[in-house]
Parts: sequence; structure tokens; C-alpha cells
Amino acid sequence: MTDKNSSGLDPQTPDAADAAQSDEKLVAERRRKLDAIRAAGIAFPNDFVRRDLAQPLQDKHGAAEAEALAAAAVTVAVAGRIMLKRVMGKASFATIQDMSGRIQVYVSVDDTGADVMEAFKHYDSGDIISVEGALFKTKKGELTVRAKTLRPLPEKFHGLTDQEMKYRQRYVDLIVNEDTRAVFARRSQIIQSVRSTLIDDGFLEVETPMMHPIPGGAAARPFTTHHNALDMQLFLRIAPELYLKRLVVGGLEKVFEVNRNFRNEGMSTRHNPEFTMLEFYAAYWRYEQLMTFIEGMLRRAAEQVTGNALVTYQGKTIDFAKPFERLTITGAIRKYRPDITDEELKDRNRIINRLNAMKVAFRDHDGLGGLQLTLFEATAESQLFDPTYIIDYPAEVSPLARRSDANPDITERFELFIAGREIANGFSELNDPEDQAARFLEQVKQKDAGDHEAMHYDADYIRALEYGLPPTGGAGIGIDRLVMLLTDSPSIRDVILFPHMRPE
Repeated sequence: MTDKNSSGLDPQTPDAADAAQSDEKLVAERRRKLDAIRAAGIAFPNDFVRRDLAQPLQDKHGAAEAEALAAAAVTVAVAGRIMLKRVMGKASFATIQDMSGRIQVYVSVDDTGADVMEAFKHYDSGDIISVEGALFKTKKGELTVRAKTLRPLPEKFHGLTDQEMKYRQRYVDLIVNEDTRAVFARRSQIIQSVRSTLIDDGFLEVETPMMHPIPGGAAARPFTTHHNALDMQLFLRIAPELYLKRLVVGGLEKVFEVNRNFRNEGMSTRHNPEFTMLEFYAAYWRYEQLMTFIEGMLRRAAEQVTGNALVTYQGKTIDFAKPFERLTITGAIRKYRPDITDEELKDRNRIINRLNAMKVAFRDHDGLGGLQLTLFEATAESQLFDPTYIIDYPAEVSPLARRSDANPDITERFELFIAGREIANGFSELNDPEDQAARFLEQVKQKDAGDHEAMHYDADYIRALEYGLPPTGGAGIGIDRLVMLLTDSPSIRDVILFPHMRPE
């Protein structure tokens, strides 16, 4: 396969060569302009104080009558990038953009003098300028140059459209695409909403280590590093769970952390090796309370951020107002694949035959519960568009969850699915140190058998449980996937400012 450059063009084609030459010419021309202002001693100044932002000025004065605005003589000092420019003899117009929005600038010989006007004619789209002057209807005057950029903005008036370049050069994407800026503003609002929901309920926000001597808290393959002074191997955090539950042991009965996790796994539209999770734990909560709480948290976030509990995602409507459906793993399989019988789901060999017929890979050492989960993922998971809790997971695939008193083969665990993807995972926590130690040992056996995602034995965590973990409920919510839902973004790369990419 022929390599592509970041513009998507084959580097050997005439179009790609012409584009590269054009870019080189633009850069060379801008360097000549920069040399000229360096010679004048005004390159990269840092003595301007911005007093005003574009959008607040629009909000405050946009509806004012021209005469009233002129009589008020409102003087402002704004700064931003030139996004549009129209030169018309002795008077010119430009639109500049700052962090809040855009506002129009008016430049004339009468206001600025001939020298400033002549200099303005040579400014380029993307240049950063400062402007001081009086407001009049939708325009401003008196322009003063403050800085120059060195790189031309691609697609000057139409935004950055090449998808790979949007991810690699997010700084350019943010400059030219208003929709991108809106996504990340909304991401911040979503995190603030879930954080405030927890704080309002009495949770304490904490921070736990990102480098672990033993990776734990999830079934995942970790990144490894080395601490030189201690001469020891460390692992980047795959989950903060075991540390947060240590805090509950210590008496911090309601804790949460908005955390960065790192998992050395595949990449897709739903997976990035570095991602953001919310994890929270509450003493004396069971998994039913967690599910109810998460419903309210997500409903509140949708309403606060989008203004409505009805959210459109990829052309379909998600209703966060109605109660979330709850199904068992086998119940979900039967709902979406009624041809699979209850008798078949209770027979390990028949499930294996079904998976083989579907050409679905599975682990040879999995028991009935593990195989049921694999069949669920292959047949039902993608069908769960409306918010749905899948509950009562098998104990063999839930090494940190409390067993059900009614059936020790299953646990008090749920996963929340929306738009066909997992959004949250939670359970009544296993607080029996002997049971936890036995399950860790089983995980070690699986790791020795070649399962790279199986857990290690964490002796200190067992010791913490021996001091006494009260009955506790805990859950994790994928922030990136939640942001995808509430911003109608099809890929996780659209909601991470700097997603991981192969080197150029």
C-alpha cells in the first residue's frame, strides 16, 4: 500500500507535489514578512493588555442602535486571529477570532494613518493582531499589529477538513473549526456536571497514584516503565479502583476521582490507549443504588449541557428521561436472538458450537459464564442503543465483584450500554478478603496460562480488606464515550484533544 501524507494525498502524485510547493511558497512569503517586522523591531511584542472579549461585547452591545452606541463612545481593546480580511482602498475590514467568538474590525487611513493601513494590507489570515478603538455598529477601528504566525492556515475560509490532519494538528483544527471548539467546551461542561452531581451528594474528590507497583482494578494490559532511583518496574494506571477502595477502608466513605487511565491495547473509534474515567465509591451502597444514581447523573448532564433529556446521536434519539432498561446477559441474548434457546445457553458445549459456527473467537479456559458473555458481545451488545443495564455478570469474569447471595455463580454487577457501547461498569464490591485472595489466585493461573489481561495478586490490597471494607458500591464511567454521546461525535478521537497517532 502506498503511504499517504497528512493531507491524504499520495506524496508521489502531481497534486501532492503542487500542494507541497504551494505550502513552501506561503511559508517563505511569511518568513519574508516576519524578517521585515523583525528589522523594524516590532516582532513578537508582549506589551498589549486585552480588556475585552468578542462574544461578551456582542452580547452587551449587539442590539444597540448605531446612534446610541456612537453617543456612548465605548472604547475597547481586543485581540485575536484574523479569520477574514477585505481590503478596499482607504478603508478595510477584518474579522478576528478570540476564545469567545468573532467580531468585525474596521481599519481606515483617517483613523490609523497611512503607514498602519499599508501594513495592514500585508497581514495574512491567521495573523494575531490587537485592536484598540471605539465601538460602532458591528465594527471597530484603529488597528495595531502585535504578532505574526509562521504557518499558513489551510483551507483559509472553509475550515480544516482533512480528518487525519485535524487530529495531528489540533491547534489548527481549533483555530479554523468552530464546531471543534464547541465540542471541547461541551466536554468541560460534562465533566463539571458529573463532578457537581457527586459533590452535591457528599462525595469527596481525591487523587490516587498513576504509577503502580502492581497493575490492578481492571482486566487490561498495562504500559510498563522503570523508576531509576528505586530500581523498580512500575505500571501506568489501568484503573484507580483498588486505591479508592483502600480509602473507603480508611473511613473516606464516599470518594471519587476523575482520572486518566492507560491501557496497552488496540485502537478504534471507541478506544484510545490514554483515556478519562470517572470512578466513585460509596460505603453501604449496593449495585441497585449505583444504577439509580448513574441514571440521574447522566440525565442531569444531558439536560445541563444540551438543554434536553432527548439527545440525538448519529441520527437516532436517546431518551435519558425514561427509566433505563435492565436485562441479564442471557435475557439480552434471548431478546435479540430468539433463535437461541434457554437450554442452549445452559450448555457449555452448545455455546461453543454456536460461537464456532459464527466464527467468534473465545478463550478455551472459559466456563459457562465466560462463554455466555462472549456470545452476548457477539449477538446483543451492538443492539443496545437505548440506555440499558446488563446485570448479574458471571463470577468468573468479575474478580472484584461481590457474589449474589441467591446464586454464587453470578455477581451483583452491571454494565451500562448506550448506542451499542459500554458506558459504565459497577458492582457491589467484594469485601471478603479470603474470597478476594482466592479470585486473585485464579487470575494468576490465567495469567500464567497466557492471558495478558488477567490480574496480578495484590497482597497489600488483601491486607487492606482484612482491616475491613464496609459493604460498598463502586462504578466507573467512561468520560470520553459519554462526551461522544452528548456531542454527537462518531469517534473517540473527536473528543480527545490530542489522540494518539502513528508517527508521521
